[in-house]
Amino acid sequence: MIHQIKALHNQGNGLSKRKIAKQLGVSRNTVSKYLNMPETEITEILSDTDRTKKLDEYRDYIIQLLQTYPDLSAVKVLRKLKAKVETLSVSDRSVRRYIQALKQEISFKQARYYEPVIDMVPGEQCQVDGGELRGVMINGVETTVYLMVFVLSYSRLMHVSLSNKPINTEMLIKQHDVAFRYFGGMPEECVYDQTKLVVISETFRELNLNQLFSQYATAAGFRIHACEGYDPESKGKVEAGVKYAKNNGLYGESFASWHELEQYFSDWLDNTANQRVHGSTGKNPENIRGCCHFT
Repeated sequence: MIHQIKALHNQGNGLSKRKIAKQLGVSRNTVSKYLNMPETEITEILSDTDRTKKLDEYRDYIIQLLQTYPDLSAVKVLRKLKAKVETLSVSDRSVRRYIQALKQEISFKQARYYEPVIDMVPGEQCQVDGGELRGVMINGVETTVYLMVFVLSYSRLMHVSLSNKPINTEMLIKQHDVAFRYFGGMPEECVYDQTKLVVISETFRELNLNQLFSQYATAAGFRIHACEGYDPESKGKVEAGVKYAKNNGLYGESFASWHELEQYFSDWLDNTANQRVHGSTGKNPENIRGCCHFT
């Protein structure tokens, strides 16, 4: 906009302020402001705009921070961002302006709202969901296999725990420990649907959490992010992961024993699921593993 105004005016040899305003669809006051602005100030504004655009990539993460901690300062937001993305180069002023614009757009005082999924910040989020596949042949017997799938939102690195019986809360806790060891660290939050293993009920957006699992999450040090009902987009990555684990990993296979199934699935994770070029990121999940900074 500034460059357009300057070019159209051409130091008084081009269009008048009125014609520039009409052509660009802005007020004459705006045209006058930019024409009278010193070059040093214009350079500063343009530079700040470029930096602010960089923050768009981390918009969902900033929204989530402010939703959780509405009074968080711009300085603290920037510090948390740089802890996740060491190469980020923005100023306190840019972050402050960005947050001011967000606060005009979004209210950060309500208890819960449609929360964004964080996939641009390494080590921030893991999505967790369960599934089952019936009729898997194990030692000649049709068996139902229960899966718990963990997908890191940033890298799409996946881990899958298997069970020959329905998963309960104690089992779910042990599966989390195994997944975190596989990932090499623990994310800051885990996303779930409203399974009774994590959320007992929700009333007016207030969650009644499964006490045993809530105690585990608190002791381990990660946040529980429970999706609102009928909100599949909030954990779309892991829902796709469950289908992939069932259809690509299990379907059409038979095994001599449960041990053989576990060994097969371990190999499938290491050599297929986490080695493929992911359709959304265009990258290999295993190769991104080393870029993830966990808490």
